[in-house]
Amino acid sequence: MDTRNGTEQFDVEQLASIVVDVAYKIHKELGPGLLESVYEAVLARALERCGLQVERQKVVPFEFDGMRFEEGLRVDLLVNGKLVLELKSVEKSAPVHFKQLLTYLRLMRLPLGLLINFGAGTFKEGIRRVVNNHTP
Repeated sequence: MDTRNGTEQFDVEQLASIVVDVAYKIHKELGPGLLESVYEAVLARALERCGLQVERQKVVPFEFDGMRFEEGLRVDLLVNGKLVLELKSVEKSAPVHFKQLLTYLRLMRLPLGLLINFGAGTFKEGIRRVVNNHTP
């Protein structure tokens, strides 16, 4: 860990560990059934309380075939500019949710993201690591 601009810099695995702990607590205390936007707001604020930088609904520009798109995609949460969180509040995640997050990671050239479904019956059922050429 080093400090830059007064904030601690964590590697992506440390960030993922913090997020899992905080998201577990939120799932346990609030339970499933709320809107995705509620979980997003609560998780963002809780992570900020842990000293992390969190950007909500982050617009991410990307390039394709020599063209630049300024508002092509929007990630739910971007933590410390390194970890993408894609949040859901549905009974069961669909395969497209995993593919969506993997595409975000590839376009952003980031190694790791977490797909968190707060609508799942248990937290373990609702969390999934998505990797893009990442070795922990």
